[in-house]
Amino acid sequence: MEQIVQQIDAYKQEIEALSPATAEELEQYRIKFLGTKGIVKAMFGEMKSVPNERKKEFGQVLNAFKQLAEAKYEAFSHLKDGAAAVQNDIDFSLPAESIRLGTRHPISIVRNKIIRIFERLGFTIAEGPEIEDDWHNFTALNLHENHPARDMTDTFYVHQNPDWLLRTHTSSVQVRAMESSQMPIRIICPGRVYRNETISARAHCFFHQVEGLYIAENVSFADLKQTLYHFVKEMFGEKTEVRFRPSYFPFTEPSAEMDITCFICGGKGCSVCKQTGWVEILGCGMVHPNVLKNCGIDPEKYTGFAFGMGIERITMLKYQIKDLRLFSENDLRFLKQFETAL
Repeated sequence: MEQIVQQIDAYKQEIEALSPATAEELEQYRIKFLGTKGIVKAMFGEMKSVPNERKKEFGQVLNAFKQLAEAKYEAFSHLKDGAAAVQNDIDFSLPAESIRLGTRHPISIVRNKIIRIFERLGFTIAEGPEIEDDWHNFTALNLHENHPARDMTDTFYVHQNPDWLLRTHTSSVQVRAMESSQMPIRIICPGRVYRNETISARAHCFFHQVEGLYIAENVSFADLKQTLYHFVKEMFGEKTEVRFRPSYFPFTEPSAEMDITCFICGGKGCSVCKQTGWVEILGCGMVHPNVLKNCGIDPEKYTGFAFGMGIERITMLKYQIKDLRLFSENDLRFLKQFETAL
C-alpha cells in the first residue's frame, strides 16, 4: 500500500505543477487523469489489493487525490469555454442570412400559363394513364396496324401480347373523354409522353404535351383558327404573326401545322428557323370522322377540332433556350433563372 500512496503523491505533485495554456492541453490533462482509462480510475482499481483493515484509510487518500485532479481541471475550465465562445462567436443582433426558396420548373410555368389561357375559353382539364393500351393510343385514332408510328423505334412497349405501351401522345386522353363524356366536349389534356428517340439538344425520350379537343354541332375550321390565334396572342404577344400550312395526321382531316414568327431573328431568318423566319409550334385539324365513329359519336351530327403542342418547344421559344436537355438535368444555375418568371 505504501508504494501506491507514494505513486499517488507523485501524481499530486505533477498535477500541482501543471498549468494548461490551451483548450487542447486541458483536454489532454482530462484524458490522462480523469478519463475512463485515466490515472484516477486506475488508482481506484488498486483498492482490491489493499488489506481490509486499511481500505478506509486508503479510500480517504484516493478521494483526496480525485478531488485534487477535478479541482485542477475546473480551475482551467475557462480555456474550454473560451474556445467554444470563439467557435460560436455569433452576433445575434445581425439580420439573418436569407434562405433561397425554390421555384417552379420552367416547364411547369409554361404548362400552367397554357392551361390558364384555355380555361378562360371554357376548356377543362382531362387526364389519363401514362401506360396505355393499343386501342386508346393508336387504333381509335385511325392509325392502322402498319402505321409507322407503331414501330418499335418510336414506341416503348411494355407488353406486346396484348399491346401495352407508354403513351406516345396525350391524344389517348381525348379518346377516353370521347368514349365517356356527354356532348359538347371541350377539354385540354396536359401530360408526359414517351417516345423511343435518341436524346439530343432537340429530342428526348420523354417530354410534355398539351392537346386540345372541342366537339359539338357545327364546329368549323374557322373556330379552330380563332382559338389558336387567341392562344398565340396571349402566350407570345399581340405582334406575333401566325400562318397555317397544310399537313397530314391520321386522326384529323383536314390537317395543318401552325407556325409563328421566329423570336430569335424577328422573322429575318436564322439557324433556329432554318432561314425561313418561321417556327412550327403545333399540329391541328378537324377530327377525322373515323375517330368519331370509333368513339361512338355520330359524325353526321357532330364535328370537332383538335390540336397538340409540345410544352418544351413552347418553353424553348418563349425563353430562347437552345438545348432541350437542360429541362431534365436539374442544374440549379439554369433553373434559378426562372425565379421571377411566375
